[in-house]
Amino acid sequence: MAFNLVARATAGTIPVTPVTADGLKEWAVEADAATKTWIAATGYKAKPGETCVVPGKAGDIARVLVGVEEAGRIGVWDFAGLPGSLPAGRYAIDADLSGADATRAATGWALATYRFTRYTEMPEIEAELVWPKGADRDHVENIAASTALARDLINTPGSDLRPTELAETAKALAKEFKAKIAVTVGDQLLKKNYPTIHMVGRGAEDAPRLIDMVWGDAKHPKVTLVGKGVCFDTGGYDLKPSIGMLTMKKDMGGSAQVLALARMIMAANLPVRLRVLVPSVMNMVSGNAFLPMDICRTRKGTTVEVGNTDAEGRLVLCDALTEADSEQPDLLIDFATLTGAARVALGPDLPAMFCNDDSLAGDILASGLAEEDPLWRLPLHQPYKAMLKTKIADLSNTGSGPYGGAITAALFLEHFVSKTTPWMHVDLIAWNLRDRPGRPEGGEAQGIRATFQTIKARFGG
Repeated sequence: MAFNLVARATAGTIPVTPVTADGLKEWAVEADAATKTWIAATGYKAKPGETCVVPGKAGDIARVLVGVEEAGRIGVWDFAGLPGSLPAGRYAIDADLSGADATRAATGWALATYRFTRYTEMPEIEAELVWPKGADRDHVENIAASTALARDLINTPGSDLRPTELAETAKALAKEFKAKIAVTVGDQLLKKNYPTIHMVGRGAEDAPRLIDMVWGDAKHPKVTLVGKGVCFDTGGYDLKPSIGMLTMKKDMGGSAQVLALARMIMAANLPVRLRVLVPSVMNMVSGNAFLPMDICRTRKGTTVEVGNTDAEGRLVLCDALTEADSEQPDLLIDFATLTGAARVALGPDLPAMFCNDDSLAGDILASGLAEEDPLWRLPLHQPYKAMLKTKIADLSNTGSGPYGGAITAALFLEHFVSKTTPWMHVDLIAWNLRDRPGRPEGGEAQGIRATFQTIKARFGG
């Protein structure tokens, strides 16, 4: 039984009826007197996500009502509050659903069964849902398993998820789907010309590395994913305050997104040639750590002055993007927990998306709305490149002022991507600040369901 979804109903299966606030009165007209009395007595209004457990004559559960946002459409999160709140039992949705609605309902249920239990026990979910008729089971299980992978990685503390362990996770994923993988470690990064990855990670006991995974037919369109893999970020010599460091185990959230997205693509066997590049480091303070105002020559040959050691993500990404771009992929996407400025602009729920291709940006935004996995486009405002100027190097890794930080970071990355390569950069938090149905506090996958659907639509499958 995967994600508490079961194949068939039994004699005691309990119906779950979706109703809207406006439609509750009309639905209740056909209900029996006891149900009408119960609804009135409990003050149930069918607000979105609000449930009403209707008792049966024998003291059992006769039915569950759940409030939904929109009549005639089921959203991903409409049933996500049920797995953790319903009593043990088997439940089935009592409504005629389209295949898309059935899939969304099952997806929300499956995502809501996630628990991070590596370090403590949690109560098991005992409510089971019968697969809604018409649901795409393979898709639901793929989305739920891949999302769980991202969440698990982000939730694991830096002591147990260093670059070594992140690479081992990637190797296990490659083995599962018969992908090729190579990991370049420590001083080998210098020999193979990945100087910025080495520079940022050299101060840590666990050596920096570049994870490079390839899957699929070389004749298929090239899709390349790059993910920031900073397994813990102290800020380096520009040390973060304690409050800023508290959640920095999630600074590898970009790598978690691309590994989870890669899993979605491989599990669905999409007809693409997939490459995944993860520069993985720990940004630590030591006698060997890089310093403010250091200058590094990147893989591209561009020299970069370190304006701040806490702007390390764009440094490890620039070498990986240069390598990714060298193959002229049909699509290049990077994910990174890059700037606080993006969170100030858009809050925690909306990853900032930057894109050099209007058609691609439009497709991603549309998929985000359809999948209830939204992103928001911010501009690659070219005049802000002036903020990255420095007198003694080609670029600074920080802007010259306090404004537009997410944009200047994206412009820095854009320098390492050819204008002819369709490229998207996603700046995200990868974290839920609070518990919500299907979205527990902690590590989160953001934007990857939308991206998966866009890749699937563009390249088939």
